[in-house]
Amino acid sequence: MPRSSSRAGPHRAGHAPKPAAVVAHFEARFGELGTAARAASMKAYMKSALRFHGVDAKQLRAACAAFCTEDGPLPREQLVAYVDALFATDGFDLRSAAITLLERSWKQLAAADLPWLVELARAGACWAHVDFLVTKVIAPVLARELDLARWIAAWARDPDFWIRRVALLAQLRALRRGGGDFALFARIAAPMLSEREFFIRKAIGWVLREVSKQRPALVRDFLLEHAGACSGVTWREAVKYLPSPMARTAEARRRAGA
Repeated sequence: MPRSSSRAGPHRAGHAPKPAAVVAHFEARFGELGTAARAASMKAYMKSALRFHGVDAKQLRAACAAFCTEDGPLPREQLVAYVDALFATDGFDLRSAAITLLERSWKQLAAADLPWLVELARAGACWAHVDFLVTKVIAPVLARELDLARWIAAWARDPDFWIRRVALLAQLRALRRGGGDFALFARIAAPMLSEREFFIRKAIGWVLREVSKQRPALVRDFLLEHAGACSGVTWREAVKYLPSPMARTAEARRRAGA
């Protein structure tokens, strides 16, 4: 629950604030913290039609930490209500706050919440929110789900490329650490190699780049099999940290048109 301080949050006398009060709280707090110059700069950088308050990541996280108590995460019902209310606004930073609250309380969520979380990614429709949501919230919730492949395969077939990006990045953290199911990633990534959407091409390359740091042979073999299908951005990311002999082998296959 939010703290009793007016600066920390709208909580009073042990009662959970209404979602509208939570939105109003963050509107006011970000209005205090943000600057017009930063808002304009961030809006231009993100190429977004949303409103920006001009707060930086450190300020946003501090505001969310102050809103929450020190003795535990937000109860699930409050969390869902607050996130939905913040996402229903046209405020970029308000939506970022929603994802930050989810990050702080993700253990309150379960596999049954994955469809809701994916719809938030669909509504977010920008790389900053989609990537934040999938790596910090969806991925850890998904990691507790036994039938991981079913979820990822379904997302990989979604007509919305942002949801296909969720499928590609859902195992990023696990694969980066040397775990995860690379065969599953390769199975969903291969059909997307021909897509022209930059955010799909970049996501495939990003995952391959991270895998190459610990298990380069997996990436080499993927590139050897799909050398002719990879876009330039996918290829450049994938070979960035690949050992030189492996990179040369893959490049030779690519030049040969295989």
